[in-house]
Amino acid sequence: MEIKSKIVIVGAGLAGLTAAIHLSKLGYSVIIIEKNSFPKHKVCGEYISNEVLPYIQWLGIDVESLSPSNIDSLHFSTRNGKSIKAKLPMGGFGLSRYAFDLLLYQKAVENQCEVLQETVDSIDFKDDKFSVYLANNTIITADFVLGAFGKRSNLDQKLSRTFIQKKSPWLAVKGHFKADLPSNLVGLHHFDGGYCGVSKVESDVVNICYLASFKTFKKFEGIPDYESSVLSKNPFLNEIFEKAKPIFDKPLTISQISFDKKNPVEQHILMIGDSAGLIHPLCGNGMAMAIKSAQIASNLLDDFYQKTILSREELEEQYRLQWNKNFKNRLQTGRILGRILQHSKLAEILLQLLIAFPFLLPLIIKNTHGKLILPSKS
Repeated sequence: MEIKSKIVIVGAGLAGLTAAIHLSKLGYSVIIIEKNSFPKHKVCGEYISNEVLPYIQWLGIDVESLSPSNIDSLHFSTRNGKSIKAKLPMGGFGLSRYAFDLLLYQKAVENQCEVLQETVDSIDFKDDKFSVYLANNTIITADFVLGAFGKRSNLDQKLSRTFIQKKSPWLAVKGHFKADLPSNLVGLHHFDGGYCGVSKVESDVVNICYLASFKTFKKFEGIPDYESSVLSKNPFLNEIFEKAKPIFDKPLTISQISFDKKNPVEQHILMIGDSAGLIHPLCGNGMAMAIKSAQIASNLLDDFYQKTILSREELEEQYRLQWNKNFKNRLQTGRILGRILQHSKLAEILLQLLIAFPFLLPLIIKNTHGKLILPSKS
């Protein structure tokens, strides 16, 4: 069977669904291909910067209907219990991917986007057209393909992307808990080999998500042993884990997380969200970046169809330029912070500097975040 569409989006996470809603709002036919069903929990810090609010309101997304937590402060601690608190310059909100992705999915369906629950086997580009081959033998032909298939995918392997050829030392663990913790606070707590984010989402639920080096993790028999032996050496994390009662039967995990540089355009596919670049979770801004990248790609596709961009080559170059303008510095800052927190002594030095010069912490936070994402193309 063969299907034709102007635009195909592979992956229905934050970036993919946001782009679908944006493009369908402008009147373009969009097919979204997603191998998983909705709703679904995902490994994610689940904190979103308020910079996204004007844009998602323009898309018609009412996040307040989900009663997210309102977050205005950061608590940072090192493994020995030294800590500092600061106001977040822009603030944000806590919302689970389970709830947020479902809300976006429902809006995309309302906007007449076609959603196919299927696996993409391969993507070919020939004679200025894409052919997307599905596991059920369906072929979809399209003018453009947006790659929104997340941190790591079999498609990355098939596209021979550089980062996928390298082993990554990181794995992530996430769970939801019931615990009596402040709703306005996002915690970032360092431990030997990684760091842990703690914040509330909707329904007074606490999200605990940590990034750990496989080198330290493999010495232990499993997640409970690792948490009690390593994470709990940080007194703040120890207190949190003592209070917290798990909601999930077992935590979610993901391995081989790569923070290496990725190309925003691969074989003419416009990559958005984590497919284009992954910022260290300690920066707390991956979800906002995914949403912003979807806006950039959607606006450029509209420019192409409105003939203000005259060729595919120009569109791809504009996307590269705008991606780097918006995200290159954020990603570099994230990599630097990640390297610092991999070393306990450097993390201690950083905290001492922040305590001595408290104005530095808001500056660091600001450097990993963007400006308000407005609906206009300016």
